[in-house]
Amino acid sequence: MEQPLTYLQNLTQNDWLIADNSRQFQTIAEKLYLELTEILKQHHKPLKIILAEREPVKFLASFLAACAANCSVFLCNPDWGTQEWEQVFTLVQPDIIWGIDYHTYLTRAERPATANNTQHSSPSIQHSELIMIPTGGSSGKIKFAIHTWETLTASVQGFTEYFQLTQVNSFCVLPLYHVSGLMQFMRSFTTGGKLVILPFKSVESIQIPSIQPSEFFLSLVPTQLQRLLQNSELTQWLAQFHTVMLGGAPAWQELLEKARFHNIRLAPTYGMTETASQIATLKPDDFLQGKINSGQILPHAQVTIRNLQGKVLQPHQIGNITIQATSLALGYYPHPGENQDYLQVDDLGFLDDQGYLNIIGRNSDKIITGGENVYPGEIEAAIRATQMVADVCVIGVPDKYWGQALTAIYTPLDANIPTLEIKTVLQDKLSKFKIPKYWICLDSLPRNAQGKINRQALQQIAAEFLQNNREQATIK
Repeated sequence: MEQPLTYLQNLTQNDWLIADNSRQFQTIAEKLYLELTEILKQHHKPLKIILAEREPVKFLASFLAACAANCSVFLCNPDWGTQEWEQVFTLVQPDIIWGIDYHTYLTRAERPATANNTQHSSPSIQHSELIMIPTGGSSGKIKFAIHTWETLTASVQGFTEYFQLTQVNSFCVLPLYHVSGLMQFMRSFTTGGKLVILPFKSVESIQIPSIQPSEFFLSLVPTQLQRLLQNSELTQWLAQFHTVMLGGAPAWQELLEKARFHNIRLAPTYGMTETASQIATLKPDDFLQGKINSGQILPHAQVTIRNLQGKVLQPHQIGNITIQATSLALGYYPHPGENQDYLQVDDLGFLDDQGYLNIIGRNSDKIITGGENVYPGEIEAAIRATQMVADVCVIGVPDKYWGQALTAIYTPLDANIPTLEIKTVLQDKLSKFKIPKYWICLDSLPRNAQGKINRQALQQIAAEFLQNNREQATIK
């Protein structure tokens, strides 16, 4: 794969990007690149750039310029609040900030670098530019996974080999500062494909550019897919796509069945920020034939299933997922080298005889109630299957008798449906110890832009609610 400066110098066509102000892309990128090269002549050291541009074309042009100038670029969510920005400024201590005024987000007038009189040196890694992609922000402390142009293009190469493509056309409705959105740009830009960038709300209101969906990959999170399938016109539009990638959070069985019923060429994926997006994907033909797993492993990655002692397990044996990949992050800023060889993740799963990856759940989400191990995903799927809830999450709350008490926090489809009715339906579907003891009804559940639930927020909501309404939340 070519380096970012080569792409920037060879960029001549203007029709590859379909977005508002798309024709400004090359002008902005070249202007910023020249500015950075002049600044570098004065500094004689790598620059650290915070990139929080809200406008997509300016974001991507800034990203490419920073990479081409061999700067370290930190991708950031412009909608982070004061607490998140203080974390980021203290950690990064940037030389340049694009997209936000840092004074807006600080409780003091000075930058943390000045106030603390400390500096983090840039990691010493024998690679080109460093690309820091945020992770962990929805549950508290923000971390940046350290990537490079090489790790990101390794992911692109694995993707194109897996789908047997030379060009990738992407339709992006996901945040560009997140790996799920950024990699859509990388796939299209580095393979000479087209890239459509559109706010999801524009898709929902059917303000869609004229393209041939059959030539494009669309990426969605489960909550977005759910909303689009509620509109018959958008459902027909989805069914025209070459592939609809689905990731970011676990999808529930009812949603997958509905997509299959409407002949959506869905490709459920498994991956994370640390792996530069997916390392396993279920191909659409397999999905439409009834398979319900995360698919086979992409060529640039290897997955093994291990027990707690590190022994590699046989097919169909459940254990911890361990990943080796050329797209693997080099660690977390500012400490490179933590994940260079392999990554053992918190997820539990197994490989079947054909090498398809099956995800059971997160080990840290496991709930031990009355001595029994319970995985929330199974219970959430059963609750969704009642077709009485719009959203649900099952957590464990401390209980002096059970150790942890199963607690369902949910949004009903109909406010008039009593919780007891949901529980009654579950009695034929789940063992008694798997039926939640407490039920808390909310107007909506806290999720981030990728659809991931904020379990830390739910634990706090449940603790406060049960402290005052324990009897009300208990279904006799």
